[in-house]
This record gives sequence, C-alpha cells and structure tokens, in this order.
Amino acid sequence: MKKDYILVLDFGSQYTQLIARRLREQGVYTEILPFNVSLADIKAKEPKGIILSGGPASVYATDAYFCDKGVFELNLPILGICYGMQLMAHHFKANVMPAGHKEYGKANIEIKKDSALFKNLPKKQTVWMSHSDKVENLPEGFEVLATSENSPFCVFADEKRKFFALQFHPEVQHSEFGKSILKNFAKYACNCESIWNMGSFAKSQILKIQEEVGKNKVLCAVSGGVDSSVVAALLANAIKEQLIVVFVDNGLLRAKEKEQVEFMFKNTLNIPLISIDASEIFLSRLKGVIDPEQKRKIIGNTFIEVFENEAKKHSDVKYLAQGTLYTDIIESSVIGASKTIKSHHNVGGLPEKMNLKLIEPLKEIFKDEVRALGLELGLNKDIVFRHPFPGPGLAIRIMGEVNKESLDLLRKADVILIEELKSTGWYDKTWQAFCVLLNVKSVGVMGDNRTYDNAICIRVVNASDGMTATFSHLPYEILENISRRIINEVQGINRVVYDISSKPPATIEWE
Repeated sequence: MKKDYILVLDFGSQYTQLIARRLREQGVYTEILPFNVSLADIKAKEPKGIILSGGPASVYATDAYFCDKGVFELNLPILGICYGMQLMAHHFKANVMPAGHKEYGKANIEIKKDSALFKNLPKKQTVWMSHSDKVENLPEGFEVLATSENSPFCVFADEKRKFFALQFHPEVQHSEFGKSILKNFAKYACNCESIWNMGSFAKSQILKIQEEVGKNKVLCAVSGGVDSSVVAALLANAIKEQLIVVFVDNGLLRAKEKEQVEFMFKNTLNIPLISIDASEIFLSRLKGVIDPEQKRKIIGNTFIEVFENEAKKHSDVKYLAQGTLYTDIIESSVIGASKTIKSHHNVGGLPEKMNLKLIEPLKEIFKDEVRALGLELGLNKDIVFRHPFPGPGLAIRIMGEVNKESLDLLRKADVILIEELKSTGWYDKTWQAFCVLLNVKSVGVMGDNRTYDNAICIRVVNASDGMTATFSHLPYEILENISRRIINEVQGINRVVYDISSKPPATIEWE
C-alpha cells in the first residue's frame, strides 16, 4: 500500500500538513517527519521522493533549522517549498538574504522553461507567496523555470538530479494549479502511482491489528463520534471476539449523548457496548480548574484511569484502542518543528506511564479520510458525517471553571443551535457547529426588567479536515432565530454573539 511513498520534512510551516493532504488527495501516500529526523530513519522509510516544507526561520539565522546534509545525496527527487527552497539554495552555496520587498499573498508567475513540474499546465499562473527572504543567485547546476514580478528565481531546478525549488506554496488553495504541481512532482519526478485509498488502508490495518494483537483482548474507547466509531468498526472487522468496547460518560457530554451512543452501537453497529457513568469523578477533578491545558490533561489522565480499571475486570486485556488522528498528533506537536497548538487529551494529555499498550489505527490519516474509511467499512452516513465532538467535551467550551450549572446552560443552548441548523438544512452544509459559554455577564432588558446574565457564543465553521477552517456565512434570519430562541428559552442567557474568526489565526474550539 505504501510502496509509492513521499516524505515531507517539516520545518515549521503552518501549511506543512496541507502538503500531505494534497498528495493523498491524488492517491499518493505522504507522511510528515521532523526536519531533523536521522538519515538512517529516512532510508528505512524508502521514500520515492522528499519534500522540504516551508517554515518561519531564516537559513542564515543562528537558530536556523537544517536537515541532515545527506538528504541531498540519497539520489532521490527533492522539492523545496519556500524555506525548503532557500535551504536547498543555501546548501548548494547560493546567497539567501532578507528581501527588500516581502511577499505575502497572491502573485503571478510566468513559466519560462518546460519542466516535469509544470507538465500540461498554463504558462501564467496565480500562486500564494509567504516569505521575507529571497535567493539572490542561482546555485551551480540549476536553471530558472519560472519568474514573478518580485522574484527572478521564483522557481528553479536541477532536472538531472530532479531537484526542484518553489518560492510559493503550491499546497495552499490560492495557488490555482498547486495541486497539479504537487501531482506532477509525484508522478513525473518520483514515478509514484496513485494507489493510496481507504480500501487498501482498511485491509492493511486489519492485518496489522490481527498481527499485533494476537490472541489478546483490546479495550476500545468510544465517544459516539465518527473517529472512535470508525475505530470500533475496524477492530470489529479484525478481532470481533477479542474486542471490548467501552463508553465513558464523563459528565461533559451534550444533551442525550449517552442514549444516542448506546442506541447506535446496539442497533446500527451491532457491537456490544459497556457503558460507564464516571461523571462524578471527572467533575470533581475539574473543580476550580480554569486553565484549558490543565483541563485537557486532567480529562486525559482520568479517561485512562477509568479504562484501566475496567480492563482489570477482564482477562488478557493488553491494549487500549482510541481514535487519534494525524491532526491530533500535528497539533499536539508530536511531529515536526510546528509549535504546540493545544494538547489533545488522547495525545499530549495522556499519562507518562500506562498499563495498557495503545492501538491507534487512524493516527496516519486525516478527518476526511476517516469519513471515507467509515463508508468503506459500511457505516451509515448519519454516523460518518456527524459533526466532530472533542474528547474533552463541553469542558473546553466553557470559559473558566466547569460546573453543573454551566454545563446545563450550555447543553440547552447547544440543543437549540443544532435543531435550527438541521431544520433549515444547514447542519449538513457545515463542518462543525456548537455553542461556547463565555462566563461573561452583561446587562440586558427582558420584560421591562434589568438582567445581568451570561453570554453565549455561536461557532459554526466550514472545513475539510479541521486543520484550517472558515466561519460559515449563515443567513441572518437563521442567526436571528437561534439568538431569539436561546435568549427566550434558556434562563440565564441574555446575549448571543457569533464567532467570525477563521483558523488560522483562531482555532475551531475556544480552548
């Protein structure tokens, strides 16, 4: 399945994960590793090509990021993007300097020479620039492939060695032929075939799970969300008689979530489910906690404790399965040079010592790939396309301390939001929708009386994998109805606001 494989070395760009996504969309398996991964590890992976990502550093800075110099001696095609371009130029003795004119945003390029990189593409293109440094002269053996108004060396290459360098970011949607450029690199420079798909992934994971688990039992943690449901379905295909599926009510769920999960596993998935009410212990440990990172770590540790206690009730349980995604690992900064955005409860929030060994069959794939895998495994669309719900639940949708009163307010408001989106057809048009309790009070007037109550923020976004997102442009009439119903029906709320931030710079969740 991974015979045709491209490796991305991450130098800290906010767009790095998009490189992998764009290539996977073309059917080419692509993996991200830290820029400083050892040469031995790279060789062991046997990639057919390497991509050097962008990054915030400068190659001439004292704290610059450099990969092993042996990367350029592997006789593999290499594509340098932005910082990766400058790194390639620097390695081959060209000068890289601060640019007199920094470029951020759209730019036009003109292709000056035919190349595998631009095969079947127009001579003039719009691309996305994001750089403050420039290459002042061509490295020896390289030639210019394309120019822009501000960059005479916008694209250059040594086609004999299959080394290519781009000043712009082809992975960003604003680069109109960026996907095709990446596909051309994979197909014509690296000779990769488009064989990566969720059917082959499912088969390989089932075999891998069977081989690793042997005759032991696996405890599978589920929340009712698409990720853990897909994991449970995958494990049921691989080791159904050795599978113990456990759902933990942590007291941080949405309204009627527990009943919905129990119904789904019994009637839709036909997988036996053990349901545990641990709400009291979770809420007691969160009492007085306001720091979001601390919330996540407390919840992660408590989940593991509850699962390990359940595992002791069964014989031969040696594994814990959970729905960790590639995005969780990236945002928790487990790979690459990227900064930690937040600790996911199932990655950065796990305790250092665990009695159970983890199985995370989805940790190599993105959310849209998980949905495709769910359909491949026979899950119905209601499960597969359900809006994402974070493992820490409503705890990270309450600003400040988590308590029963705040949870009750948030649940009531959230029900109204989802009801209105579903009744108007907007639920299926959006990636994720939820309410945030701000724990900020403001003055209002209700029935000629002064109120001093809480504010709710509505967050509705469009995305494909959650790594980037834009706020949904809901019609004003729908927003007005949502606001009116929340204020009228939820006692304690007198103000509703709408979050119009995109990711980045904001995150989807507030904490």
